[in-house]
Amino acid sequence: MKVGVLALQGAFREHIVALEALGVGAVAVRLPEQLDGCSGLIIPGGESTAIGKLMDTYGFYGPISARHAEGMAIWGTCAGAILLASTVLDALPGQRTLELMDITVRRNAYGRQAASFEAELDVAGIEDGPFTGVFIRAPWIESVGEGVEVIARQGDRIAAARQGDLMATTFHPELTGDVRIHRLFVERFAGVARA
Repeated sequence: MKVGVLALQGAFREHIVALEALGVGAVAVRLPEQLDGCSGLIIPGGESTAIGKLMDTYGFYGPISARHAEGMAIWGTCAGAILLASTVLDALPGQRTLELMDITVRRNAYGRQAASFEAELDVAGIEDGPFTGVFIRAPWIESVGEGVEVIARQGDRIAAARQGDLMATTFHPELTGDVRIHRLFVERFAGVARA
């Protein structure tokens, strides 16, 4: 069993390190055929428009949706959350998403890079205290549809949600050295047991 990390742009290496720390087989996914055999996929933070364009260039949209329909869990962090969303506010003209998760996300909601910050978050499903959320040019989840569970808030804003085997976090867990949210994804969504 293995978990793929979309490795087109953004903080994919840090996700691979976190998965390996959990004893999980991690695959840097650069081509659609590398999704085969992955029980889960992480779409990392980075620049959502750049990742989206590269996904289009390399033909990822159809294969990711098809693999999800077959049972592959998907977790999007920051830009990845935007790419999972059914609706994106402040999107660039022609910006495309997978439209898999019934959430509305606002791009760059907290402001520019200089407005980046960290915040302690209570995340449903993880134990041993709050999780430090790293928000870098972060979106927020403006609203969720029926069947979507909010699992973390930053103030009055939705910072994380899940829907079936989909999870979205608007912050960067991979930049903290804390693997608890990776463990949550691996154990509850991707169905992979830790080594």
